[in-house]
Amino acid sequence: MKRVAALGALAGLSACAATPQQAVTAPSSRPAGPGPTYQYLYGSGEGGAISVQAYAALLNHVAAVGRPKNSVVLAEGSTLAAPSFVPCGDKPLAAVFDVDETVLLNLGFEEKDARRGGGPFDSRAWDRWERTGAAAVAPVPGAVYAMRQLRAKGVTVIFNTNRSAETADQTVAAVKNAGLGDFVHGQTLFLQGDDSAGSKKDGRRSTIASRYCVIAMGGDQLGDFSDLFNQIASPRERREAAGHGDVARLWGNGWFMLPNPVYGPGLRGGFDDVFPTDKRWDDPAQGAN
Repeated sequence: MKRVAALGALAGLSACAATPQQAVTAPSSRPAGPGPTYQYLYGSGEGGAISVQAYAALLNHVAAVGRPKNSVVLAEGSTLAAPSFVPCGDKPLAAVFDVDETVLLNLGFEEKDARRGGGPFDSRAWDRWERTGAAAVAPVPGAVYAMRQLRAKGVTVIFNTNRSAETADQTVAAVKNAGLGDFVHGQTLFLQGDDSAGSKKDGRRSTIASRYCVIAMGGDQLGDFSDLFNQIASPRERREAAGHGDVARLWGNGWFMLPNPVYGPGLRGGFDDVFPTDKRWDDPAQGAN
């Protein structure tokens, strides 16, 4: 997913967490280290293992599903409570992926963001990154192998990203530099600006599903699977929608989520949103907090 809603400030706060002795000193203008969210996604073996695991599960799904009756793309008029799917017919098979932090790690941009301590998303900096950062990227662990295996199985790999159509050539160069293969704008690469829906991806997904039987999708945000998730404002209701009902059965069974604790709509919510009030604990040694 294009970085449309950076919440690096959260990482910055974590990066600046201090001991009591450090807390009384004047803070540095720059964080001492990347911060835990950046460390986890871009540096840790644990984060890499989750990505490899997701891609392995996707390949296992593709091998098992063969040619299904229906795509894993929600049909027009679907709801999360009552999903229906685009029929496959005899269309060729495809797998559809988001780009940023799904198949491609934006190491150059995120290093700069981590050093400034996060903060509000700078759309102008991101535009400069799209135009000039094609060499400072790396593949998400597991992605290169997965793309090769999918193609070997006759499954077309398609990217649907909110990178700009104005920088299509640079995005083609970036994914190629990361070892992910060759892509053609409008055929195997779909970008923000290809239709009038802005950052919403359902229109582009519909176009892809009209041409292909989409048997798997991968992303790092819920909106990489359906725009319906982004219509839900409450973090708790969003979590409920993703984790229950017929939609929940798609995780690992056509829909595959990659880790991204650095930015995006998943990083929302205050204490009462994240921690249920009926699950509070009073530490006997310290009293209520």
